[in-house]
Amino acid sequence: MPRGFWLFKSEPDVFSIHHLANQPKGTAFWDGVRNHQSKLHLRDGVKPGDGILFWHSSCDLIGVAGEAVAAGPSAPDPTQFDKKSDRYEPRATNKAPVWWGVPIRFVREFPNVLKAERLRKEKALANMMVLRRGARLSIQPVTAPEWAAVLKAASAK
Repeated sequence: MPRGFWLFKSEPDVFSIHHLANQPKGTAFWDGVRNHQSKLHLRDGVKPGDGILFWHSSCDLIGVAGEAVAAGPSAPDPTQFDKKSDRYEPRATNKAPVWWGVPIRFVREFPNVLKAERLRKEKALANMMVLRRGARLSIQPVTAPEWAAVLKAASAK
């Protein structure tokens, strides 16, 4: 089965590529997603071994900050069951969870954040979802050519 590619957005003051790198074994469960389409990507799309571009949003340096990998299968987001959490979901039950997440593992931080403005200059990224006006999903699919173009840009000096 071919490997899939994804872009995960996060505000770096909430959870950055540095936070991921500093987790035990560089691995964390990606929780807290509360968008239906992104939930479906997490539950049904992201598979162990899939590549992840880690996007910093709502900050001074908006863009791809590094690379991660899906470290396991999707699972119900445990925060939905915690009544003390601001992510609590009263509709959720163990038999019928509403929200999902996936464990991800740090691969590398890029030497410099690949800013959105820089990525827009790459012809191979002309249709990349994250670079489109109004594309706000926190979990987005990335094509294999887009993945290759981003990694090439990350390694350019």
